[in-house]
Amino acid sequence: MPPQLPRMLVAPDSFKGSLDAPDVCAAIAQGIRQALPDGAYIAQVPMADGGEGTLDTLTAAGDFEQRRCPAHDPLGRPVTARYAVSRAQNRAVVELADASGLTRLTEAERDPLRASTGGTGEVIRQALTDLRPSGEVLLCLGGSATNDAGAGLLSALGVRFVDEAGQPLPPGGLALGRLHQLDLSGLLPQARQTRFRVACDVTHPLTGPEGASAVFGPQKGASAEDVGQLDAALERFAGVVSAQLGQDVREIPGAGAAGGTAAGVLAVLGARLEPGAALVAEASGLNRRVAEEHWHLIWTGEGRLDHQSRHGKVVSAVSALARQHGIAVVALAGAVEPGATESVPGLTAAFAIAPGPLDLNESRARTAELLSLQAAQVTRLWWAVRGVQPIQST
Repeated sequence: MPPQLPRMLVAPDSFKGSLDAPDVCAAIAQGIRQALPDGAYIAQVPMADGGEGTLDTLTAAGDFEQRRCPAHDPLGRPVTARYAVSRAQNRAVVELADASGLTRLTEAERDPLRASTGGTGEVIRQALTDLRPSGEVLLCLGGSATNDAGAGLLSALGVRFVDEAGQPLPPGGLALGRLHQLDLSGLLPQARQTRFRVACDVTHPLTGPEGASAVFGPQKGASAEDVGQLDAALERFAGVVSAQLGQDVREIPGAGAAGGTAAGVLAVLGARLEPGAALVAEASGLNRRVAEEHWHLIWTGEGRLDHQSRHGKVVSAVSALARQHGIAVVALAGAVEPGATESVPGLTAAFAIAPGPLDLNESRARTAELLSLQAAQVTRLWWAVRGVQPIQST
């Protein structure tokens, strides 16, 4: 039997501010090829942690097709938003930030008292029409401009949020302070039949000093007074949900994600909160490929590898997956904090890509080049240690 080509699986996150995940894949693959002129089989599976960029990452993985639809931004202005659909998987992917994110607003426009997730609900409503019965929506949280517990999103799916007089509440988080009842009679049948999985990498509860309003409100434009009002409004929302649906969402870890949107979809849609990178690993086919195909080495990476990398990040998810199947993992990063490698179970080794002191602007401008150079160096070392020929597959 002729020698088998080295088989490399490349599955990194983006290097935020420098390269998106597909470009990181391409740079690492280029370095591997430079070091192995006789050839290598290289599979590229760009990854994400379930936040912004996940839509593009899953589209690049090949099984999802992007679509566009009309929606509204956090302040109710018409926009065109995106989602992605896999007919084979009967899944849709929706990024909350695409319609309802901070990037839709200027800094002066940020107003979590009025900002609504309604646009995201409109995108989900359209995505549901592309799914067969018993389909699945992967909702990616992160980067939201809102603090409305997902009320806008749920309203777009047919739920009515009414005050004591039976009148519908206006959009925004502040209005929840007058919430009296949820009217679920108009919830779309398609939404009732759909499984919702939420990529959620924060553990903050809905309310209190570690809750959505206190922790994330200020970056969305909330003053100290606003934070108090928004937290009281979310407390009111939680009380109504508890009384009406029998579920206390106040202290659920992660319920505060995206201004409490996690709590809203959990309570009303029966959504499941999951670590984002693990969810993307499944949807992109990475789990299947690691389990079913033979690999000599797996590559991953992110902009900075530190002790936070073990908490739901891409490097952690890829390393855990490889560990289950006894495969070595190498991570490349813009910077590697001392001890970070040991803090990520399953990670074999990690290397910073900078060859010496570089300022941030130069490092970002040269990220692709530096990734390729470091990937080539690591590959040459791996090849030398393995010997003249790689292990034959069985």
